[in-house]
Amino acid sequence: MGQEQFKQEVLPLREQLFYYAQRLLEDLEDAEDVIQEVFLKLWYMRDDLGSYNSIPALSVQITKHLCLNRIKVRQRSREGLDTVVLTSQTLTPEVQLEQKDQVAQVMQIIDQLPGLQQTILRMRHVDGFEVEEIAELTGSKPEAVRMNLSRARKKVKEMFFKIEA
Repeated sequence: MGQEQFKQEVLPLREQLFYYAQRLLEDLEDAEDVIQEVFLKLWYMRDDLGSYNSIPALSVQITKHLCLNRIKVRQRSREGLDTVVLTSQTLTPEVQLEQKDQVAQVMQIIDQLPGLQQTILRMRHVDGFEVEEIAELTGSKPEAVRMNLSRARKKVKEMFFKIEA
């Protein structure tokens, strides 16, 4: 699908998709972000769009999945914040500082991972994506995602304990 055909067939769906995302997310800015992600994903898929029966149905499905992922991440971060608040009230300042340093070390280690492992690890543990979603977004097989995830975790663990020793 060329640029002109994309403009004619896909871009007119924007208002409908935005309304749908806004209803699911109940947040204008998040809905706008999701719609941008949807169009980016559709643009990357443009050569394969002809094989789908209905581009509007595909667009709605992508929008739904991206919205549900955002809701999931939002819930996880709220749960995480509750845990942090409770934990920070019961830990000494020294322990809190040590934990903060350890988190910073882990993030630096993740930054040193090879590109795909770094991306997959962040998508899984920071963004909260499921393995199947990561596979779809990266164009990999779920088995390859699991293997890269396992290798990335192992490297992070080894490097972290090497630093701590």
